[in-house]
Amino acid sequence: MTSTEYDLIVLGAGPVGENVADRAVQGGLSVVLVEHELVGGECSYWACMPSKALLRPAQVLRAARQVAGARQAVTGDLDVPAVLARRDEFASHWSDKGQAAWVASAGISLERGHGRITGPKEVTVTTPDGRETVLTARHAVAVSTGSAALVPDIEGLRAARPWTSREATSAKEAPASLTVIGGGVVGVEMATAYAGFGTRVTLISRSGLLDGMEPFAGEAVTKALREQGATVLLDTRTTRVTRDEAGVTVETGDGPTVTTEEVLVATGRTPRTGDIGLDAIGLTPGDWIETDDTMLVPGFDWLYAVGDVNRRALLTHQGKYQARAAGDVIAARAKGVPVEDAPWGVHVATADHTAVPQVTFTDPEVASVGLTAEAARAAGHDVRVVDYEMGGVAGASVRLDGYAGHARMVVDVRREVVLGVTFVGPEVGELLHAATIAVVGEVPLDRLWHAVPAYPTVSEIWLRLLEAYGRPSRAG
Repeated sequence: MTSTEYDLIVLGAGPVGENVADRAVQGGLSVVLVEHELVGGECSYWACMPSKALLRPAQVLRAARQVAGARQAVTGDLDVPAVLARRDEFASHWSDKGQAAWVASAGISLERGHGRITGPKEVTVTTPDGRETVLTARHAVAVSTGSAALVPDIEGLRAARPWTSREATSAKEAPASLTVIGGGVVGVEMATAYAGFGTRVTLISRSGLLDGMEPFAGEAVTKALREQGATVLLDTRTTRVTRDEAGVTVETGDGPTVTTEEVLVATGRTPRTGDIGLDAIGLTPGDWIETDDTMLVPGFDWLYAVGDVNRRALLTHQGKYQARAAGDVIAARAKGVPVEDAPWGVHVATADHTAVPQVTFTDPEVASVGLTAEAARAAGHDVRVVDYEMGGVAGASVRLDGYAGHARMVVDVRREVVLGVTFVGPEVGELLHAATIAVVGEVPLDRLWHAVPAYPTVSEIWLRLLEAYGRPSRAG
């Protein structure tokens, strides 16, 4: 057994852990990353990158078929093996050589093995061959171990060897048929991807699709999936799953029984905290880890939890945002310099609460930031909701024949600032950052009137939303 000391130990070398480490090194600290799988984490190999690589080709093909002139030139179907080969490139063929090289170039140390907290500021790393290294932190330990797919307690489900998001994004071929259990982001994205491959897809959701977003978002995705050939069963409970020679049979409590080649479970996430030594410091293994806005765990002056494990916002970009704040504040506290932890300060992740942007890469896409109308009212805001059909925007009609989409702006009437925006339509994800700036910056509507959208672009939707709201009286 060997022992090594660093200023900061980071458990988990995904994008969140990498960013915590990088910011702390830039702040003058010595840092070690501990990783037992691939450096680069879930996003690089089994989530963000490979899933979007799977979705994009069919999206492009559908778009080409929606423009006269291009439509006539499209004479073939999607080349699924080529799509999978392109996906392999985006996943670096599941090799982390490049990511590990970046870690070294950034001045960050790397310990490969399973890390467990074994005491205050102490992590023991065990390699597959049983070798142990005890790491000691002078200042802090940051837990950035992420989350894993939740497999719910449905009779027979675990024994049926279901796909999770990992198997769905790394599959070597498309099955002839697939049942998706779950109507959240992963479920609808993978249903869209595999429907595009020609797989016979059945999606089963115990409620509607994309709950928690504006209702019209889930309605639009439901309609689109059905148009793409998928069967979508809403308000339907899955009661039993079995696998035999014929495939996987999914029984429902109030709907049909479905038999397909594979089944994908996409019903949520669970924290990867079950075997990282939380019990050694009085926390509960397997639980989400609560933090303050600097990512510090209450009751500790040395323990941080960053990214999915704190359950604040299970999105890679939000985890990296938290990581930048956490790495900077760990360095600041280590050096004894002032900490800016007031809302919107450099050492806090204030946006996690009311300004989280998210794109669901279905076709149509769903892009949203901030509060929905329901959430805004529940938070006590005096709200006015403005809706606009995006097909009426000149830039959208030029982009695609028969462009269909919907936009909603949620306004705080008292302050006349935007609380939330949702766009549903082809490639609306590219509209989202403007909305995020409006929400985060609390830009007054009278000033937004002076942000002139270029013509003819889809961004003209901003002008239409403002016109529908009406010019504020104080505008000059």
